[in-house]
Amino acid sequence: MVVLSKPETEHLFLSGTGNGIPIIEIDLSNPESKEHLIKACEEFGFFKVINHGIPMDFISQLESEALKFFSLPLSEKQEATFLGYGNKRIGDNGDVGWVEYLLFTINQQHSNSHNHNYNYLRGVLDAYISAVQNLACQILEMMAEGLRIQPRNVLSKFLKDEESDSVFRLNHYPPCAEAEEVNNRIGFGEHTDPQIISVLRSNNTTGLEISVGNKNWVPVPADHKSFFINVGDSLQVMTNGRFKSVRHRVVANSVKSRVSMIYFGGPPLSEKIAPLMKGEQGESLYREFTWFEYKKSAFNSRLADNRLRLFQSTL
Repeated sequence: MVVLSKPETEHLFLSGTGNGIPIIEIDLSNPESKEHLIKACEEFGFFKVINHGIPMDFISQLESEALKFFSLPLSEKQEATFLGYGNKRIGDNGDVGWVEYLLFTINQQHSNSHNHNYNYLRGVLDAYISAVQNLACQILEMMAEGLRIQPRNVLSKFLKDEESDSVFRLNHYPPCAEAEEVNNRIGFGEHTDPQIISVLRSNNTTGLEISVGNKNWVPVPADHKSFFINVGDSLQVMTNGRFKSVRHRVVANSVKSRVSMIYFGGPPLSEKIAPLMKGEQGESLYREFTWFEYKKSAFNSRLADNRLRLFQSTL
């Protein structure tokens, strides 16, 4: 299922993990990469991107600024509500985790703070978001080509739209002394991402796990130089179930803190989400809905709920 890369070639489907997690190297000129990307989305809904072209300076600067913020006293962090700070509580429906975070709406206008450090964080963040958004669009255009859907930007246009409802999240998982005693203390509970695509990068600390097969949780080896891509619920609908929205979670580490940076690429709120292709029998597995409808439904649910169940076609 996974092909080893030979050092002298530019083969794009590698196995460096030992657990079947695909690693895709972005190369828009190589048609073989599109085939492997499609296979990864169908089988896992998840893959790893290497040779992504994003400067390590962007990555290390943002991680450094994030750690500075999360190292502040809790009282000071809680005052930074304009940065979207949250602690342990995930959503409004009772989900909690061993995590604190900053949540940014990307296209929202931001007023300058009197705190220079916060303004610098926002500047570093904007540069990073621009880079990962471009990466997400490259990947979506490769997907469209691999699926033979026209036009090439049929998926990426949603992220490039001025009204795109994309968000960015910085998660910090402090060391959890109880993690080993409580057996898999959950940092962030199992869920799928409701948007189209998620671009994840973390520091060199393990904790991310994906569900493969019948809820077999597979740990993802840490790699701070690469990005991991999640297929979201909206993309599963757009591909009429051909791509799988990956169920994943984060398990707390008992020794090291984990910092992750996630870009969630979403369409405009008024955008209609519907299958772009039919099934083998010409059927559509999902009814049409707007991103606003699905977002509202998703955020009124618990993390582990099957959110797409309510939007399946009754035909």
